[in-house]
Amino acid sequence: MEGEKVALLLVTFLCSSCAYEVSVSCMMVYDEGGASAVFNSPECQLWDFSTAIKNGTDNCLVATHQGRRKYQEDRMTCYPRVTVPVLGEDGVEEASVGIAAVFDGHGGKEASEMASQKFFDYFLLHVVFNTYKNLFSHSKEHEEAGQDSLKFKVDDESTLGILEKALLRTIQDIDSEFTRAHTVLLVFVAFLTFPSNFQINFYMQEALKNDYISGSTAIVVLWMNGQILVGNLGDSKALICSRKTHFDQENEGDLITRLQAEELTKDHHPDRDDEKARIEAAGGVVLVVGVPRVNGILAVSRSIGDIRLKRYGVIAEPEVTGWRRLSTEDWYMVIGSDGIFERMSTQDVCDILHGGHDKENKTTIDSSSCPSSLADCIVHNAFSKSSGDNLSVIVILLRQESPSLDYKQQI
Repeated sequence: MEGEKVALLLVTFLCSSCAYEVSVSCMMVYDEGGASAVFNSPECQLWDFSTAIKNGTDNCLVATHQGRRKYQEDRMTCYPRVTVPVLGEDGVEEASVGIAAVFDGHGGKEASEMASQKFFDYFLLHVVFNTYKNLFSHSKEHEEAGQDSLKFKVDDESTLGILEKALLRTIQDIDSEFTRAHTVLLVFVAFLTFPSNFQINFYMQEALKNDYISGSTAIVVLWMNGQILVGNLGDSKALICSRKTHFDQENEGDLITRLQAEELTKDHHPDRDDEKARIEAAGGVVLVVGVPRVNGILAVSRSIGDIRLKRYGVIAEPEVTGWRRLSTEDWYMVIGSDGIFERMSTQDVCDILHGGHDKENKTTIDSSSCPSSLADCIVHNAFSKSSGDNLSVIVILLRQESPSLDYKQQI
């Protein structure tokens, strides 16, 4: 009975807060097929997470530019304040989480488009269902122990663990759905066009060879209660710009304050030792065609989509940093597609945010002269330095006030 009371409590809370409902039959659908199955099942309610998005985007700045490419294949999403259910001592409570993601498409926009459209809903659904499971597990422990109280022993780790799991499952679901949908589409078109099995196989090979199937990198940042988590697959980057003060060695007596870059991600390039080992174990090869590529084709070793290379070791499993607590000196989180970093270092990006000094080129970067926002300023600088790729960046203000950073301060 106690477990039933707790389950009822969850459903009531979710219904009163955001109109969510988890039925036993829908939970079975979820366990069998994940988020995509839930959204397409008559056993489940029509899920709408729009009410979970709270107003206020001041601390989430975005900018994108097609650059010198023929097409714009980058996609972004950023929701700095999203209400999610979490398990508290008295049952389910509300908490706020920030979500930002950049998807850098290649070979077409289909994969990045699907990822950006589905990530938010799939992520929230995974959070709801796993919070329900967490509550049910705790209630069962209470029932077996013969406890009447509904007080639960919970901590931040359980909530953060659910968010991390939701991130990983969301990428997995999107990749699976994209792969399934495009494989079915190719087979269907092949069947209509070429009836014989030989011709179908020939058509499939031609379709794959001519890059009819796209792919996308993905980088996602979550932040909650002063902590951040980064999940990455591909070669986009996430970094933190933190305020650092130190003595100027060249001018004794001067104290220099700047925003120092800390890169939080490692690129998934095919020649990275661990990535190369996986590719070769799967029967693939790493060939240098301008840059190292899987089978001489793909310049990243992890991605959403890229169906033709999945059997050669390309995976859609994000590398996750683990939750990190922010300090009072951390001012900006930056997420950017690889076009941003084609001609700029991570420190260059932080210098732009600082309005600092580009020592290598002996030029001052003045963010006040850039269009609109700090994010626009980064894109503007990347383009002016002749980056040849699509350019997309999200700048997250980790502190509400702007940092006071004079380039040189006298002691």
